Amino acid sequence: MQLIDTHVHLLHRGNLGYSWTEGIPALAEGDFTTADYFALAGDAVSDALYMEMAVDGETGWMDEARLLCAMMRDGTERLSGVVASCRPERAEGFAAWVEDCTAMGVNGFRRVLHEEPDDLSTTETYRANVRRIGAAGLPYELCYNDRQLGIARDLALACPDMPLILNHCGVPRIADGAFNSWRKDLAALAEVPHVLCKMSGVTAYCAPGTDHAAAIAPYIDTVLECFGPARMVWGSDWPVVNLGAGLPDWIAISRQILGRLSPDEARLIARDTATEVYGLSR
Repeated sequence: MQLIDTHVHLLHRGNLGYSWTEGIPALAEGDFTTADYFALAGDAVSDALYMEMAVDGETGWMDEARLLCAMMRDGTERLSGVVASCRPERAEGFAAWVEDCTAMGVNGFRRVLHEEPDDLSTTETYRANVRRIGAAGLPYELCYNDRQLGIARDLALACPDMPLILNHCGVPRIADGAFNSWRKDLAALAEVPHVLCKMSGVTAYCAPGTDHAAAIAPYIDTVLECFGPARMVWGSDWPVVNLGAGLPDWIAISRQILGRLSPDEARLIARDTATEVYGLSR
């Protein structure tokens, strides 16, 4: 069974800036394209969705969405969808941005929050703008760290009737062994029925030299217990996954996890839920 990858980052340094990658050897130099990605993924992945990259500049995030949608349309990049960045904290221009992105064929939106003040997503302006995304029939990605899962739950409760997708299993601090607090807050978030969880990125949070499959096992088991396969999607977080297991190993680990489930359950995580939530059948 082929996977749909809902979380692929691409870097085009001649067009966009990525200052946050400085000092990270695995990411600091060169471009990362879908040609590079599929050379590693092979036929294990059928479809790749671009995930916004927190690019530099006041308007860089808009340039990014326009560039990647154009590359998807003309075949420069082998993409089945684009998740664009947005600024829900801004009242001015947000509705127009959602309209522009809808016209470009965007499949969802994300705002990176784990490096932002905790109160950024707690305002009514922010919540109303996330609801605008839902009204457009699109999902919103919850990009919070494990200490912010309570804030994510508050946002989810304020934004009903739309898919909200928790990135990277809530960014658990696996290397620190911070399991119990993460599990408690994740379970509380999972009680909100329109929140889904993305099985992605977690090997990057393991200690160096760790057996990744063993280290992440209790975390993945918890996600399965709390959300169930019908509310999970799969992602690689490439090339950030290079900080952990690397793409081929993450695919192999993921196949082991899916192999323990029934075929129908595995297909939900691998393909079906992503197809529905991101509108890939449209």
